[in-house]
Amino acid sequence: MTGTDRLFLVLSWTIGLCCVVFLMLPIVITVAASFTSSSVYTLPPPEWSLRWYRSLQERSGLWEAVSLSLNLALVSTAISLVLGTLAAVAVARGQFRGREAIATFTVSPLMMPGLVVGVALLQFFREIGLRDAYWSLLLGHIVITLPFVMRTLLASMSAFDFSLVDAARTLGLSYPKAILKVLVPNLAPAYLTGGLFAFLASMDNYPISIFLTDARNKTLPIKMLQYLEEQPDPSLAAISSGLILMAVIALVIGARTVGLNRMIQG
Repeated sequence: MTGTDRLFLVLSWTIGLCCVVFLMLPIVITVAASFTSSSVYTLPPPEWSLRWYRSLQERSGLWEAVSLSLNLALVSTAISLVLGTLAAVAVARGQFRGREAIATFTVSPLMMPGLVVGVALLQFFREIGLRDAYWSLLLGHIVITLPFVMRTLLASMSAFDFSLVDAARTLGLSYPKAILKVLVPNLAPAYLTGGLFAFLASMDNYPISIFLTDARNKTLPIKMLQYLEEQPDPSLAAISSGLILMAVIALVIGARTVGLNRMIQG
């Protein structure tokens, strides 16, 4: 290795570490602030305390918001997995015109600002007479979770041998059963990856949910904004730390499951 190669290697590592520190620093600050004993955000904390984690039990409407967000995330992810599978199979195996246009249209909600999508959905739901907040939120979250699932599955299906599905059909399985028993197990890592990203995107969504909630149906991000306006104390950092922990756990479980699946297949 020449001196120039060593220089570029050191420079690459330095830039990489700086990027990691830049991205992780807000997370570290948020977690550290959640353990302060002070009533305001102070770093370093004067004393380490679980005060703000204990105070979450007294937050009005917090657990209702958590329950609603979990419900929307789980249901919208499940529906997106089904719809995403159907859309990906149609695009991957279909021989009709406009397949690429359909694939692009499916991911279009990710290409537009969330506020634009939220306003458009609000106007559309009002035009068709849908005024129930829960169903509006559920449909809105399906719109934003479906692209994650569809694109992940479509990328995996490009390398999948669909003759396996045809072979299962010749053995007596219907097409839906062949998809369920052959396609889904072989693309399990793609389903897991797409499902995790869809779940986290739903849990963390703010720009669409803000237009579709009402006084009795508020998701966790909307409730946190309300707390920030009413009483901005470090309990918000405690809630954020819980969301960070949930995301880390989900990603670790996903990585271990994918690794185990590859070991079994290998």
